[in-house]
Amino acid sequence: MTTPNFHHRICGKLLGDGSIVKEKDRKPRFKFQHRTEDYEWTNYCFKQLKDSIPLNQPTYRKNSDPRLKKGYSELYYVQSKTAPIVTELYELWYPGGIKILPHEFLERYLNEEALSWWYQDDGHLKITNGKMQKIILSTDCFTTKENLFLQHLLYKKWQFSFKLDQQNRLILYDQFQIIYFLYLVEPWLQPCMNRKALVPLPLRPIANRTTIYLPETIQLTSPTQDIHQALKHLRLLFKNEQLNPSVLKLYFKHCDQ
Repeated sequence: MTTPNFHHRICGKLLGDGSIVKEKDRKPRFKFQHRTEDYEWTNYCFKQLKDSIPLNQPTYRKNSDPRLKKGYSELYYVQSKTAPIVTELYELWYPGGIKILPHEFLERYLNEEALSWWYQDDGHLKITNGKMQKIILSTDCFTTKENLFLQHLLYKKWQFSFKLDQQNRLILYDQFQIIYFLYLVEPWLQPCMNRKALVPLPLRPIANRTTIYLPETIQLTSPTQDIHQALKHLRLLFKNEQLNPSVLKLYFKHCDQ
């Protein structure tokens, strides 16, 4: 029996580092693995999925890898036992034995939690000199056609304007959208993934004087009360998780005029 959020979580996992393998004349098994530094994330995924899929405990592995300076990699590996739900997912995601994105499944189950799982698996936040430059979703394992579908789906659900780069990865450049993306995935972000979390924007002084001159178009009858009311309205905007990011963008644009 699957838990209520199972399909959202497995959606994010199969978009990321999760896979389903099937040996000849055997039933399929679900698996995923992460480096030892991200054991906390591995164990979190294991605990969230184990009541829906019969999973073995995370197992440490050391693999030889001459490409690395130390000559090996260390990771934790999780694999499932066989189960009807795994077979069902295999037939949906691997028709003919090849992984193909199931459009209807993604349309239905790709929500904020699924997005967070996907991002923690295969996402990267590029930061330069303390400034967030871009978010990268490593989708190079999918076809260009599949990535165009994901690009469209991300825009349809959250109005994110991801671009497709020459490495067949999805890239988000817009600063406002980066902030909103990280705001959406934050509730499920694990401590070991803090490198992918929202970076606080530094406060920059706008003037040395304390006097503020307002344009004639802005009339304040009760300055302190009016300012407090505006700040209260701003907090309400940020608390509304379902708010369309374009609405917030228009709001800030209006405030700057």
